[in-house]
Amino acid sequence: MSEMHVRKLVGTKLPSIKLRATDGSDVDLSALPGVVVVYAYPRTSPPNEAPIEGWDVIPGARGCTPQSCAFRDHFSELKAVGAQAVFGLSTQSTAFQCEAAERLHLPFSLLSDEQLKLTSALKLPTFTAGGLVLLKRLSMIIRDGAVEYIMFPVCDPAQNAEEVLAYLRQAG
Repeated sequence: MSEMHVRKLVGTKLPSIKLRATDGSDVDLSALPGVVVVYAYPRTSPPNEAPIEGWDVIPGARGCTPQSCAFRDHFSELKAVGAQAVFGLSTQSTAFQCEAAERLHLPFSLLSDEQLKLTSALKLPTFTAGGLVLLKRLSMIIRDGAVEYIMFPVCDPAQNAEEVLAYLRQAG
């Protein structure tokens, strides 16, 4: 999926799709009021498991934990500048994501698009590794169920939360 296609998502109303969250709820991003931040990441690997073979040579694959930790560390600032909610999004199962959310002490939920419903509906950029379809890293600012702004590609995952924070401050 090209950067041009992803940019065309700005202004798009999200489809009504429920995604399972690590807090046990089902979240429909299209129905959430106000500003919602969603950062998409390929996958997290449990600390006792090796990454997918060849992971280190896939451009943009590395950095999921630093990205999630940065959103964790800036969570209160994101809320202070108007984010009603923050979510991480991947194609991993909720059970897999729960391990990461607990281990990383995330104050927000991770959403599972394991069935690729949102990914397919929005034609979000993906890649395949280890036989898995994974999301390419991006961040969306959603306002009242529509994409207001999108960051793609995300070149430095550890800085992504600060970039989102800067956007929200500027957008007011």
